[in-house]
Amino acid sequence: MLRIYTRISRVLCISLLATAATSPIVLSQGLGSSPYSALGLGELYPLGNATNIGMGGIGISNASPFYLNLQNPALLGSRPPYTVFEVGLVGQSQVLSQNAGNSNLVQRNFGGNLGYLALAFPASSRWSMSLNLRPYTYVNYSLTQTDLFPEGTSAVRYNYTGKGGLNKASFATGYRFFKNLYFGFEASFLFGNITYSSDSRIIISQIGITDPNSVVTQLSRTNYKDVVWKLGAAWRPKLSDNWVLNLGATYDPQMRVKASQTEIYQETTNAGLNLGAADTLRNNSAGHATLPEQLHFGVSLERLNRFLVGVDVGFQKWGQYRTVDNKAGNLNDGMTVATGLEYTPKPTSNKYTDLITYRAGFQYNQMPYKLLGNQINDVNVSAGVSLPVGAYYVNHITLSLVGGQRGVLTGHQIREQYVRIALGFSLTDRWFRKPVID
Repeated sequence: MLRIYTRISRVLCISLLATAATSPIVLSQGLGSSPYSALGLGELYPLGNATNIGMGGIGISNASPFYLNLQNPALLGSRPPYTVFEVGLVGQSQVLSQNAGNSNLVQRNFGGNLGYLALAFPASSRWSMSLNLRPYTYVNYSLTQTDLFPEGTSAVRYNYTGKGGLNKASFATGYRFFKNLYFGFEASFLFGNITYSSDSRIIISQIGITDPNSVVTQLSRTNYKDVVWKLGAAWRPKLSDNWVLNLGATYDPQMRVKASQTEIYQETTNAGLNLGAADTLRNNSAGHATLPEQLHFGVSLERLNRFLVGVDVGFQKWGQYRTVDNKAGNLNDGMTVATGLEYTPKPTSNKYTDLITYRAGFQYNQMPYKLLGNQINDVNVSAGVSLPVGAYYVNHITLSLVGGQRGVLTGHQIREQYVRIALGFSLTDRWFRKPVID
């Protein structure tokens, strides 16, 4: 896998989009085809639910009685004694661009996936628990590079592809220890697999065909399966009868995750006929990948159930990441700064339009990717709305939109312009209630 990873990194730094733009529109898994997903464990899914996505992704300090908070487990302890079930869907449309000589290469693609399934329920008046299932990362790319031989009559073509991703099944609990102090814990079972494939073939340009005996393929598949955990804390002092200050923090420790790797080498003709038995270089070889330490902090000011404005800051030490072979992952530490607000005109009104919640946000990400000495930045803005539905309007349909750009169109950098949409459904009810008979 290390040889594949090193080769992919070099191709990314030189020209990873130059020939990947042969297909103008691609419908794919994850949130679309992204060359950056070739690095590390792939692209990360948004951490928050649809409501958080609409307000810049903030969620470390802010909670709501109507929606789940999947970012800070401590805030489960602030929930009222109601059971909440949530489903979220996420889709993304991308336009990837890169300068190649005197031309501008463009690739368009779209992808979508289940964002999360989550259930939270009370254990007591100050203690709640939740179960959720969500994707964690995705890998989806297809790259091509062509190198000419010195004589100029033929060339070698390299194809690189990656598919797969990791998922999380989590149990979280939050408890209110004192009047305004909360602590929480989340344990997650991380599982999934990622497959990398690379092949090379000789192209004889004089006659315009590919040498049928020159296809060499290397396939690497890594399965991940282990438990990771996270701690959370929050403090929510009241400033007055209507205003609350929210402070929150989460900590993800550096973790070594169990993995097994299979690597196969094979020669075939261009038509796919085997030229010999496949050579298995590794067969379920055991190892560990190192996930980085992460710290997130949040502060928000809230007028109960009506107005909230907040800021989140996160630090991800992706420089600590190591592959299953315990090799450096060529990643850099990342940072996230986000701000957002939400507003409900009159939460106690009987008028429907007064109960609609509006959101807006901004997010800046310093990504862990660095190309030719330049670290890639991601900047986006977001907006969202929640529509109350059902009896007593305690259920909600949430729609959030995010528009952003990653990278710039200079040098060999790749610019990704994207529009992300999140659709969430939140159902609230009082479960486990003893019936009363008059």
